[in-house]
Amino acid sequence: MNKEILKLAIPNIISNISVPLLSSVDTALMGQLSALHIGAVGVGSMIFNFIYWNFGFLRMGTTGITAQAYGKDSEKAMVITLGRALFIAVILAVLIMLLQVPFARFSFYLMNLSETQLPLVETYFYIRIWAAPATLALYALMGWYFGMQNAIYPLILTITINGVNIICSLIFIKYFGFEVAGVAYGTVIAQYVGLFLAIGLFFYKYRYLLPQLSRAAILQWEELKQFLSINSDIFIRTFCLTFAFGFFYSQSAVGGEQLLAVNVILLQFLNWMSYGVDGFAFATESLVGKYVGAKQQLQLNKSIRLSFLWALGLAGLYSLLYGIFGTYLVSIFSSQPAVIAATKPYLFWMIIFPLLSTPCYIWDGIFIGLTASRAMRDSMIISLVVYLAVHYLLKAGYGNHGLWVALLIFMAARGVIQWWVYKKRNLGVLEIT
Repeated sequence: MNKEILKLAIPNIISNISVPLLSSVDTALMGQLSALHIGAVGVGSMIFNFIYWNFGFLRMGTTGITAQAYGKDSEKAMVITLGRALFIAVILAVLIMLLQVPFARFSFYLMNLSETQLPLVETYFYIRIWAAPATLALYALMGWYFGMQNAIYPLILTITINGVNIICSLIFIKYFGFEVAGVAYGTVIAQYVGLFLAIGLFFYKYRYLLPQLSRAAILQWEELKQFLSINSDIFIRTFCLTFAFGFFYSQSAVGGEQLLAVNVILLQFLNWMSYGVDGFAFATESLVGKYVGAKQQLQLNKSIRLSFLWALGLAGLYSLLYGIFGTYLVSIFSSQPAVIAATKPYLFWMIIFPLLSTPCYIWDGIFIGLTASRAMRDSMIISLVVYLAVHYLLKAGYGNHGLWVALLIFMAARGVIQWWVYKKRNLGVLEIT
């Protein structure tokens, strides 16, 4: 079981770490310009996270359903799930493109942008929005590959996408002076390169499944309804999550350009941690779904237990790394002495975060593999209420420290509440006939 977990987790960790590497490179490139540029790219990225993460069900729901089909050895169910996910991705991409102006205006309003920040964020937004069709289609394909117990293809795709993005951003900024626009153009180009590669990989290994794919099967109402029901619950759950981080950015922006730059840098630490731990969460999704589909109770229980142990071990390494090298890492993201000095008082939160927030990532993986979307949704809603309540209680007396305490409690509460729901509803008990 340990080998099976690591076989899935290690490629996921490598590919996941390349995601915050991209974000970190963007932050570092902007950090050589000004705190204003750091904040603009940070806010712009958060707006797209808010848009795209809410459609993360295209990956998560697809993984859980595909993994269960894989466990049942149903080739037709496997490929039909991919067809449905891509069908929904196309519809959503068209809607995003049509509604881009209202999306932008509403997002700028929510993020409390200053007059100096607004032009930079606008530039970033109206370029990067053209990556929407490729991004959503990649969500569906990535989720499907995970469900097929294939962690190598997502590794190839993620490293390729982020490598192309980094190279393009460096060229556009260093040699063409595009600044914020260069980061946005790099993202658009990389997403389409990734999409064409993902399609090519599918035809290379899985084209034998295509004869079982049909429009009638994709649109079969009862199964499509179940697919949409699971994904609607995940959508609500993810909306709450993106709202929580969007709220964090918004409250940071209220504190001024320097405080926003500080929190954007510190969130890079959390990105590195979360994407690393998510490697084990993605492995958990795949394994839990497979063992649920195959109705193997003992293997299911063992995969859950060992996934927690591996993830917490990795979290401990992150805490140690941030405790020893935290100040040095901050200097990578910004060369401005004032920003570096303002960041140091908050570094101790980076040591605490990995250990207390890791359980919620693994519980997410478990719930996705079980396709327990309603329980996942309910847990997130309760956690969000706790987060907002703590923030408003601490806001007046503790300032930015209070904001970080609220975010930490939000992450820890997710894990505790998910554990309670899992036990109370007997979600891990299979009905074996």
